[in-house]
Amino acid sequence: MGNNNGWDIVIRPHKKWLDLDLKGVWKYRDLFKQFVKRDIVTVYKQTIFGPLWFFFQPIFTTVMYMFVFANLAGISTGNMPPALFYMSGTLLWNYFAACFTTGQNAFTGNTGIFSKVYFPRLVAPLSGVTSGFLKAIVQSIPLLAIWIYFYFDESIEIGLTWEFCLFPLFFVILALTGLGCGLIVSTLTVKYRDLNNLVAFFLQLWMYSTPVIYPVDVSGDRALTRYLYLNPLQGVFTDFRYMISGIGEMDWWSLLYSVVFMIVIMFLGILVFSKQERTFMDTI
Repeated sequence: MGNNNGWDIVIRPHKKWLDLDLKGVWKYRDLFKQFVKRDIVTVYKQTIFGPLWFFFQPIFTTVMYMFVFANLAGISTGNMPPALFYMSGTLLWNYFAACFTTGQNAFTGNTGIFSKVYFPRLVAPLSGVTSGFLKAIVQSIPLLAIWIYFYFDESIEIGLTWEFCLFPLFFVILALTGLGCGLIVSTLTVKYRDLNNLVAFFLQLWMYSTPVIYPVDVSGDRALTRYLYLNPLQGVFTDFRYMISGIGEMDWWSLLYSVVFMIVIMFLGILVFSKQERTFMDTI
């Protein structure tokens, strides 16, 4: 007999609260690649236009924003051309929303495969973030075309700034912030599925409080502008537009705030993901 209350063998869980099992993720890298391929192919499988939908979505959205907000509502985009302003905002927000949704559906969207075979559960949300990034790269082609058009337009002065070398940082912030928030939400929607409707409404409100379709200082109301600056995504959108146009100035404090928020929210997201991972199959 052992010394553990009379038992010869004591079984304890090996996973710790923040055991990310990165070695396991690397070991299952082939499965990771298959998940990425699946996420991309299923978007245009059995469609007429196929991969062209990756281009249509940001283009149609930009045209709609220009017609509704720039023409009908008369919302100014400052000195930046509306097409470039709305296309950049659409690109960034689509990627953030995709990462958020990936985290939100980390459990409920993969219940079937989670219940049949073991692999590091973190593979699923990470593959979703990666496939979303690949889509964002493809969708940046229309943005590049618009930028080239205005670059050679002598009536408008735009140009890249040296901060363009920070280009990957903006997408990392969007990816980890969206994924972290989504993972936190996923622990709630596992038990309460109807919260998905509330989360969709919240995500829509978040978009309208983010400078996707308007500059952060469009209202001229200092009190309102101060609240908008509390949005951790504000600096990402504002600085990204400055980076690709040279119009305005770089807001380093807002960008730092976005980075700090990203670290905190990702830490919390991984914390709740690791905890929920142990028991979510019993809950479902």
